[in-house]
Amino acid sequence: MTWVPVAGRAGTARERVRGALFVLPAVALAVFVLGGGIGATVLQAFGLLPVVGRPRFGIEAFTARPGEIAAAIAVSVSVAAVATVIAVVVGTTAAMVIVSHRRSSRIVEALSALTVTIPHLIAAATIGLLLSDAGVLPRLLGIPSESWAPWVGGPLWGAAIAELAWKESAFLALIVTGTLATRIRTYDETAALLGAGRARRFRHVLLPLTAPTILIGAAISFVYALGSYEVLWLLGRTSPEPLPVLGVRLFQGVSLDSRPEAAAVALVTCVIALAAVAGTFAALRRSAAWR
Repeated sequence: MTWVPVAGRAGTARERVRGALFVLPAVALAVFVLGGGIGATVLQAFGLLPVVGRPRFGIEAFTARPGEIAAAIAVSVSVAAVATVIAVVVGTTAAMVIVSHRRSSRIVEALSALTVTIPHLIAAATIGLLLSDAGVLPRLLGIPSESWAPWVGGPLWGAAIAELAWKESAFLALIVTGTLATRIRTYDETAALLGAGRARRFRHVLLPLTAPTILIGAAISFVYALGSYEVLWLLGRTSPEPLPVLGVRLFQGVSLDSRPEAAAVALVTCVIALAAVAGTFAALRRSAAWR
């Protein structure tokens, strides 16, 4: 048996216009700031806004370092995808615990709220001190540094993934909890009264109704992890460099000729992020709960 939510009342044309006018100032400001920045990046990447010299259209900035950019894309997408999957699983589980109103729910809710307020830079430093070969955790466990797994700076980017998954799971836990605390709880209680077990309610009620929220939260987490500089710079390897680290290094280079290459790296990052957002909205359009 599948539980289908009741469709909400569609707003009139006047209400939709009024709602659009309310958000217009914020949208206009965001378009101005983001559009200006992305536009300048596009022009600089294609040689139309050089720091020195005359403008000349070309794609040399994209072809100057093909191996480094390809490796950076692979590292950034892999780290962001793995961290996002872990964050979704942990965050959704934490949200279920929070709305269960057990004794541990208040503790999980407080830990999630506290984790969200911690800046990523401080969280990355904390994870580094905890998981490095001379850090707190191996000392507490009595494991020598040569026998400790290379979490920080290792080939699997373990510390960076752990930090991103930890922070983003708390974010996902809070937004999914907000969804579960609304009318979804009524559907869950109705399904329980009709004899549906806990696993069946999760599969046919809670998961379909929270899928839009989970997808949106996952997209936000993926895009943030994709462009996170401080976490990957502090906890990751020196080679291959992820996209944000490569872009910052090229931008801060001594030679001004590397500025278009940095813009090209930033533009590649934007394209991947926009593709992830577009894929999320395409998936949302197929969701019955979203409609």
